[in-house]
Amino acid sequence: MSSAASEQPRPVRFGILGCAGIARKLARAIHLAPGATVTAIGSRSEAKARRFAADNGLDAGVRVHGSYEALLDDPDVDAVYLPLPTSLHVRWATAAAGRGKHVLLEKPTALCTADLDAIVAACEAASVQFMDSTMMMHNLRTGRMREVLADKDAIGDIRMINSMLSFHAHEDFLQNDIRVKPDLDALGALGDLGWYCIRATLWAVDYELPKTVTALREPVKNQAGVLLACGASMHWEDGKVATFTCSFLASSAMDVTVVGTKGSLRLTDFVIPYEETSAAFSVASKLGVKELAIGWGPQPSQHVVATDLPQEALMVQEFARLVRNIRDAGADPEGMWPAITRKTQVVVDAVKVSIDKGCQPVDVTG
Repeated sequence: MSSAASEQPRPVRFGILGCAGIARKLARAIHLAPGATVTAIGSRSEAKARRFAADNGLDAGVRVHGSYEALLDDPDVDAVYLPLPTSLHVRWATAAAGRGKHVLLEKPTALCTADLDAIVAACEAASVQFMDSTMMMHNLRTGRMREVLADKDAIGDIRMINSMLSFHAHEDFLQNDIRVKPDLDALGALGDLGWYCIRATLWAVDYELPKTVTALREPVKNQAGVLLACGASMHWEDGKVATFTCSFLASSAMDVTVVGTKGSLRLTDFVIPYEETSAAFSVASKLGVKELAIGWGPQPSQHVVATDLPQEALMVQEFARLVRNIRDAGADPEGMWPAITRKTQVVVDAVKVSIDKGCQPVDVTG
C-alpha cells in the first residue's frame, strides 16, 4: 500500500436509526460524501432494515439491526443519523450520545427548547458532535449570499425579511402522515416548514434573536389540533421586521427576500434548489424609479453558484469532518451548530406560544 493511501483517514461510519422516507436521501448523501460511509441500518424490525438496505443499493456488508438499541450498541458505528418522529428525538438522541455516538438529528429537533436542551446536554456530556440536518445551511450558495449581505454598499442595513414555504399536501398526507399526528410530530407545519423560514431569517441577521414574536391570526389546524398552516412576524429592537408563512395547503413555494437600506437579495428555492449542481439568487441594488414613474431599475443581477456535491452531501461531509477531528485528533465538538439549533428552536417555541395565546405578542428569551 502506498504511503498516500495509508494516510487516508478512516471514514466516519454512520448508522441510520429508522427507515423514514428522508433517510433514503441521507443514505445517498452519505454515499456521495467523501469520508463517510453507511455501516448499519436500524429499524423496529430486521426485515424492514434489510429491505431499506436493499432498496437503497447499500453495500452487502452493511449491518441490519432489528431494534434501535442494537444499532446504538454496534461498536462499528461512529455517528447516528436520526430521522425518527420528533416525539422520539429526546429518547433516542440522548441514548445515542450516551453510547458515544455523534448525532445528526432531523429537524425539527425537538418539540420544545427544554427537550432540545436535554439532547444537547447529553451530547456535551459525552463530548460528541451535535448537528441538525437543515441541509440548506451547507449549500455553497449560502456562503456566497453571506458575502453579499455583508456588503454594506450593495445591501446596506437589513430592515425587512419575508419568507414562505409551502406545498399542497394530498389527502392521504393530511390524514396519515406523521407530520399531522399529535403524538408523533405535534408541531405540524410549524415544525416541518416554519423551521426553515425561521432558520433562514435568523441566518440573515447573523442569528440575532428577535425581541418579540407575534403569530399571524387564524392559523389552520386539523381536527387533532396539529397546525396545517401558520405564520408569524418577528420584531427586533433596532426596528428590523421579518414575516413568514408556511402551509401544507398551498402550492409549492420556497421564497426568501432580504431587504436592506440600499438593496435586496432574493431566492425562490431556498430549501431545495431547483437543480443539484447549481443554485441561484438575485441581488437588486440602488434601485430607482424612472422619470414619470414608467418603470424602475437597474435590473437585479443574477448569481449562480455551481457545486459538485448536493447540499445534503456537503452537510454530511462537514459533519464527518467534525467527527474525525474529535475521533482522530482529540478536538472538542464544534459548539456553533447546537447554538444555531437552539436559537431556531427558541423562536419556534415563541411562535407556538403566541398561537396558543390567541396570537398575542410573545417576548423572546434565549
